[in-house]
Amino acid sequence: MKKIHLVFGPQGAGKSTYSKKLANQVKGVHMSIDDWMWKLYGEDLPKPMNLTWIMNRVERCEKQIWTMTKSIANCGCEVILDLGFTKLSKRELFKNLASEQNIKTLMYYVDAPLAVRRSRVLARNKNKGDTYSFEVTPGMFDFMETQFEKPTKEELLGAKIINIESDS
Repeated sequence: MKKIHLVFGPQGAGKSTYSKKLANQVKGVHMSIDDWMWKLYGEDLPKPMNLTWIMNRVERCEKQIWTMTKSIANCGCEVILDLGFTKLSKRELFKNLASEQNIKTLMYYVDAPLAVRRSRVLARNKNKGDTYSFEVTPGMFDFMETQFEKPTKEELLGAKIINIESDS
């Protein structure tokens, strides 16, 4: 059966770490918006940051990621989408796109307490480990906190909830 996994949650919750583990478990393909954005546009990022510029390119990446996701799923391989999915409308869009292609969608809500998430993001800036793509300043973190739309009760009924409170 064709499947895609949508992993969503606020920044620093552990989405990328969880997505990579899930990809290994299901022997699937991990697609990360951070990887795409950094590899395609990282050298061109405007300074200071320009949200309109960034969101236009995120939209382009998401369209290409969906095109590849369809192809991969139609070959019988599972795809793990680690696209942030900060907005309910974006989560609904990808679920609907999958439904139109008769692709089963599995949802995963990854979360952790605010202080833990902030600490992870700031540590990631310093350590530049496996899930580092670009520096997230404290101001960027605070702004993105206002952008995340928490899942509705209905949305959570169909999702696996993962709370990652430690980095072990």
